[in-house]
Amino acid sequence: MTATATRPTATRRAALAIAVLSCGAVAIGISEFVVMGLLPEIARGVDVDIPTAGHVVSAYAFGVVVGAPVIAATAARLPRKGLLVGLLAAFLAGTVLTAVAPGYGTLLAARFVAGLPHGAYFGVASLVAASLVPPEAKGRAVSSVMLGLSVATLAGVPAATWLGQTLGWRAAFVAVLAVAVLTLLAVLAVVPRTPGNPQATVRSELGALRRPQVWLTLGVAVVGFGGFFALYAYIAPLTTEVAGAPAGAVPLVLLAFGVGGVLGTVLGGKLADVALFRSLVWSMVGTGVLLGAVYVGSRSVVSLLALALCITVVTSVLVVTLQLRLMQVAREAELLGAALNHSALNAANGLGALLGGWVIASGWGYQSTALVGVVLAVLGLGVLAWSAALRRRVPD
Repeated sequence: MTATATRPTATRRAALAIAVLSCGAVAIGISEFVVMGLLPEIARGVDVDIPTAGHVVSAYAFGVVVGAPVIAATAARLPRKGLLVGLLAAFLAGTVLTAVAPGYGTLLAARFVAGLPHGAYFGVASLVAASLVPPEAKGRAVSSVMLGLSVATLAGVPAATWLGQTLGWRAAFVAVLAVAVLTLLAVLAVVPRTPGNPQATVRSELGALRRPQVWLTLGVAVVGFGGFFALYAYIAPLTTEVAGAPAGAVPLVLLAFGVGGVLGTVLGGKLADVALFRSLVWSMVGTGVLLGAVYVGSRSVVSLLALALCITVVTSVLVVTLQLRLMQVAREAELLGAALNHSALNAANGLGALLGGWVIASGWGYQSTALVGVVLAVLGLGVLAWSAALRRRVPD
């Protein structure tokens, strides 16, 4: 009777803790993506042109790429609740510095600092969430944490963008700061103590990088997911110049991306619990097919809206399955594996935007970014085929 009564209570506590961890993802997601919508305001605020202000985005991404493996490798022994608090505190420091940065140079440095804990936070939060549920619900727990990024894209970024345009760009980061402070306090109050890995050392964590499957999965993330970013980075001119829609339609397309992200993240957790590798393969196939469909169907804003929704559902499944696959193949270094996923996704962002910009500059037009995505998705499938062949010879 007592055991039966306590089981629902434990489930509710776990659900509350996972929701708190997802709130941290909301704050980090808003901080990462709101910059894109406020670039003109930021450029005027620090007295640079818009292309130069765009380097603020790169500074954050570079912080993620550097911080994720370094923090994961050096902090794997630490108790995970304390590590979460430390990572949120570091994110808060970077956000405060962003909000008060007096000039362009200090703003670049602040965004780099804010990016450092990004990947490690998602890695630790994913492991804590997975530890709170039975093994068969691991995928859904991790996807619930990742859902915070989708919620940020759907609601948080538009709200923060409006706030920044209305009250000044710094106000957007004050709002991020408020969410992050509340999350830190909630982590202290709600998230249970979870031990680190007492056997972990820097050498043992980095030893995961000797496993071919880790590199292959990272390759899928960088190359395969880069196809999505080749499209997403130029979605505004694709909407106005190719689909012929007014500028006011761009938020609607972005809203479709946000709704698709929420649906796909939820679906990804469920599919991963059923068949992780198979779901990873089919989401990569779907990404390539839908990017091809964008190339054909982007001249209509209605079809572009539908395709934006569908492609984000599929790519969100891809993100969740990549996260869980890296945790799986990294074995005892699963913190490093989970954190590296976000380094890889930020590298994918840079690769996709770079290649998309190159084909546009070469005169192929904005539609060609979708073809770049198709090529990258095919390359990602090639890496997955290599991984599958290796799995047959050497089990994970």
